Amino acid sequence: MSSTHFDPMDFAAMDLWQQDGSKNNHARLERLLNNLPVAMEQELTERQKTILEMHYFRGLTVSQIAAELGISKSTVSRSMARATERLFCVLRYSL
Repeated sequence: MSSTHFDPMDFAAMDLWQQDGSKNNHARLERLLNNLPVAMEQELTERQKTILEMHYFRGLTVSQIAAELGISKSTVSRSMARATERLFCVLRYSL
């Protein structure tokens, strides 16, 4: 199984975009926030959606999520990383 990683150039591009357009990126941010629920629904597995919702919306830690779902902490961490990476890859084109 191959694993993709974030390209450092993507982070650099995001930094430049934030610095360059910090005064004028309201429309891009709005587009990103509108596309996030659609991307989550269409691109993530049910487990990934559940884990991200528990972490970001309910504020649970990896340990709490693992205990509630009855899975290991490493499974939670891997699922979060894969989901975040997938959303990053999909949503960066909506900017």
